[in-house]
Amino acid sequence: MAPLQGSRAPMEFGGPLGAAALMLLLPATMFHLLLVARSGSARLLGPPPYLPGLEALWSPWALLLCLTWLGLQAALYLLPARKVAEGQELKDKSRLRYPINGFQALVLTALLLGLGMSAGLPLGALSEMLLPLAFAATLIAFIFSLLLYLKSLVVPAFALAPGGNSGNPIYDFFLGRELNPRICSFDFKYFCELRPGLIGWVLINLALMMQEVELRGSPSLAMWLVNGFQLLYVGDALWHEEAVLTTMDIIHDGFGFMLAFGDLAWVPFTYSLQAQFLLYHPQPLGLPMASVICLINAVGYYIFRGANSQKNTFRKNPSDPRVAGVSHLLPYFYLLYFTALLVHREARDEQQCLQKYGLAWHEYCRRVPYRIMPYIY
Repeated sequence: MAPLQGSRAPMEFGGPLGAAALMLLLPATMFHLLLVARSGSARLLGPPPYLPGLEALWSPWALLLCLTWLGLQAALYLLPARKVAEGQELKDKSRLRYPINGFQALVLTALLLGLGMSAGLPLGALSEMLLPLAFAATLIAFIFSLLLYLKSLVVPAFALAPGGNSGNPIYDFFLGRELNPRICSFDFKYFCELRPGLIGWVLINLALMMQEVELRGSPSLAMWLVNGFQLLYVGDALWHEEAVLTTMDIIHDGFGFMLAFGDLAWVPFTYSLQAQFLLYHPQPLGLPMASVICLINAVGYYIFRGANSQKNTFRKNPSDPRVAGVSHLLPYFYLLYFTALLVHREARDEQQCLQKYGLAWHEYCRRVPYRIMPYIY
């Protein structure tokens, strides 16, 4: 049995009080965003348009849908994988094995969904159930986190996370005591990290688009872009699923309420806010602007994918020739050069403007005290 006394790792998030506050604040924020997205004014700041009663939040059908969704994704997780990867070395020098079949799960989910829709599945109706579904997901996250905490009390000390075994039950419940909670080969943290939440996000987006078709006859261009871009992000994450094995979530953080709620509730219901907003607040978008948006997204995706691939390669093998020696100054020449150039150029502009505008320039500098970077320079 794991010792009850805590580790000496410094507490994060403000310790037990901060953890307790976040366990209330995060769900409250999620529900606030869901309520605001469907309101007429869609004002983010200020009180929500109304406070839903329990009858608007609790639905046995929503709970059943959430549990069915989790069961489906768990069944897909257990299917033969195209590859089985080893994780990072643990305290006891062992390495856990993980199935790499997340993209396979996404494709099979899409096929099942297509079959269901061809048989008359009213997917668009899901958009009307977001509040009770979010409530059910939050309830599941709390109960799941409690079971994870109880399980962590009977595991050996080497199985505990570096920072989630402080000895304070509130803090440890939030952060997670056990690093890799498993039953047989089923890894709960790895499963929740990319499967039910990310694929659920895509499902909610699609349901919102189907609802827009029912309301307006066809999906808007903006809704197409939101669905397409976010599907690309989810597909990329699942295609490169093995890279998650070198992230902080897997190698450092325990599995507690922070990750459970984030994976099961926060991700699908807040990451779909753009599609929710577009359903209730249509935004006209022409082809020229859509083309610009696509170009920006393509550039951003290129940078995102390249940077994440390099990070993963370096974490797995710092000596890999593709990333070794990055510490040289040469690749940063332009950064250093333009930093010096802009600072020098700003100083020259300062002198020129002072000579040209005199007292007016002094007044401007009084009102705008920072030259390049606010609060820094």
